[in-house]
Amino acid sequence: MAWIAGGCHCGAVAFEVQVPAKVTAQRCNCSICSATGFVHLIVPRSRFRLKTSEDNLTTYTFNSHVARHLFCKVCGVKSFYVPRSNPDGYSININCLDQSKFKNIEIEDFDGQNWEENAERLAHLSKEK
Repeated sequence: MAWIAGGCHCGAVAFEVQVPAKVTAQRCNCSICSATGFVHLIVPRSRFRLKTSEDNLTTYTFNSHVARHLFCKVCGVKSFYVPRSNPDGYSININCLDQSKFKNIEIEDFDGQNWEENAERLAHLSKEK
């Protein structure tokens, strides 16, 4: 496990996430993930550290209002958020990390258009191992 830096486009939001060298991320086909190109790497809350002020973030919620979609107030990029499927963790946009730090990134498709039927497939990802 190593700490890898990540952030938004302009640098107003910066964070670190602790991950193994080989990861599996999820490409979701729901309305918001498809529109933003978000590819999920879900981690426990303890493996995430925000390095900049929360004041640089703005929050968007919809539907059940459980997920907290966090966007940079300056450039608008959503580099991480608190997902409905894993409210005890964070979903990091793998596109906002230095991917050269990984030995292997496997991307699997996730059917978020049918979220209710599939959400349980993600619930274990934010649990400490």
